[in-house]
Amino acid sequence: MSEKRGCLGCSFPLAAGILLVFVALFALGFVVGPLGKSIFGDLGLPGWLSVSQPDLKLPAETVFHLFGFPIANSIIAAWVTIVVLVGLSYAVTHRMGLIPARLQAIFEAFLGRLYDLCREVAGEENGRRFFPVVATIFLFVAFNAWLSLLPGFGSLFVIGPEGEHVDLLRGANTDINMPLALALVSFIFVEYFGLRSGGVRYLGKFVNVGKFITGAGQMVRGRLRAGLSGLVTGVIDIFVGILEALSELVRIVSFTFRLFGNMTAGEILLLIAIFLVPWVFALPFYGLELLVGFVQALIFAGLTLVFLTVAAAPHGAEAA
Repeated sequence: MSEKRGCLGCSFPLAAGILLVFVALFALGFVVGPLGKSIFGDLGLPGWLSVSQPDLKLPAETVFHLFGFPIANSIIAAWVTIVVLVGLSYAVTHRMGLIPARLQAIFEAFLGRLYDLCREVAGEENGRRFFPVVATIFLFVAFNAWLSLLPGFGSLFVIGPEGEHVDLLRGANTDINMPLALALVSFIFVEYFGLRSGGVRYLGKFVNVGKFITGAGQMVRGRLRAGLSGLVTGVIDIFVGILEALSELVRIVSFTFRLFGNMTAGEILLLIAIFLVPWVFALPFYGLELLVGFVQALIFAGLTLVFLTVAAAPHGAEAA
């Protein structure tokens, strides 16, 4: 006889018990929260059951100074992310085998899919060159988002340099300086691979005055019609070059505010949900933020991959 596993592999009594606990916690959170108090009034329940009103602060707070430089709580969170990634990489690679363990198999499958994506978009050679940059950006952005959902972020306080209470940890992606730094890293690598692939000719899409100079020379030699046509075409090329340069710079702004806006909005949403109805009401929003962190990391890394491919395209065309 086959054993009845009930709901999601659990027996029905266990599943019913878990559901009952969630319903009880939701009801308790609703009663002690602002929504419940506005309906039922203050029932005299212990104060520790409720959550204090969130104090939303857009700029990151300084925790301490290091050699005269202010160290914000978002920087500490970024350091935590780096330590976790390094530790996870060591745990995966220090005992690698032909028959991978579970953790090694998971990461090999995940990074293998990311590597395949790089090859599909950029080709075999460029995909191999771009993969370290794309994978590093993806992992750093994703783990910044996921770690900020853990206990300790927004709940651990220390005494700041001016004697005020500040959060010890804050999600690095919610400090506009971190998305800006990532956007600058992406921009630098795009221009680096563009110059490496196309050489000095890569700069021609930004500064293209060849036809303008040729047209001016024809005007001097008395070939007015051809010279005037060259001048008009040259002015158009110069204007297109300016637009190309502006588009490169606008990418920095769009990268920065896309990541910063989505991560900050998610943090505010979680704080408000926890405040309005404490305990289990915020769990679905945590699941949503896990997905948002993955999607934002994929968008940031994917757009970087596309821009890297476009920057290296002239070199690839010449090689073909």
